[in-house]
Amino acid sequence: MEQSRTLERQGTTAKRLSKAERRRQLLDTALLIVREEGADRLTLGHLAVRAGVSKPVAYDHFETRSELLIALYRWIDTQKVDAFRDAMSGSQHSGAETAGLLAAAYIQCAADIDGEFHAIGAALAGSEEKAAVFQELLAHSVAMFVAVLAPHSRLPSDELKRRCVGLVGAGEALAAAKLRGDCDEGEAIATFTGIIDGAVRSAEPS
Repeated sequence: MEQSRTLERQGTTAKRLSKAERRRQLLDTALLIVREEGADRLTLGHLAVRAGVSKPVAYDHFETRSELLIALYRWIDTQKVDAFRDAMSGSQHSGAETAGLLAAAYIQCAADIDGEFHAIGAALAGSEEKAAVFQELLAHSVAMFVAVLAPHSRLPSDELKRRCVGLVGAGEALAAAKLRGDCDEGEAIATFTGIIDGAVRSAEPS
């Protein structure tokens, strides 16, 4: 709650935020609303109140509630993917260790039905915008897989990318199987680890 109060005070301080800073403040506040009150409470009017800004300021950044939800949906996923990629780039792991870490991170994220990402996705259910942005986010995940696995692969870049497209599809399918109860999280991660490891093992540098 202290973080919430801090963000809300930002809108009343004398310092004028740049457009990018204001957008970030609004997204931070929107995420707090979803986390604390649920996605149904996330409206542009309520966002303006919680962020301590006028309604026109909120509407200047997000013309509709759907646009706000899409921006938040994209932002949460991008932050998670980029954070994992950056963490892996600064660490030394074997190919097998990398496969296990990548499998665990992806399955846990994709199968998290209690998190804000799932709640926002549910609020967008059936919208054309969600379908379009979901494909965009899958492409972002493919790029992350390529970046993380490239140091352990001798495959040509085009072939590695195609395999990563398949790996992301497998991860989505295994996360869905976990949610249906066809397997538990540990089984899904173990299977996905084997698939990832198999996709690059033949090209692992000595």
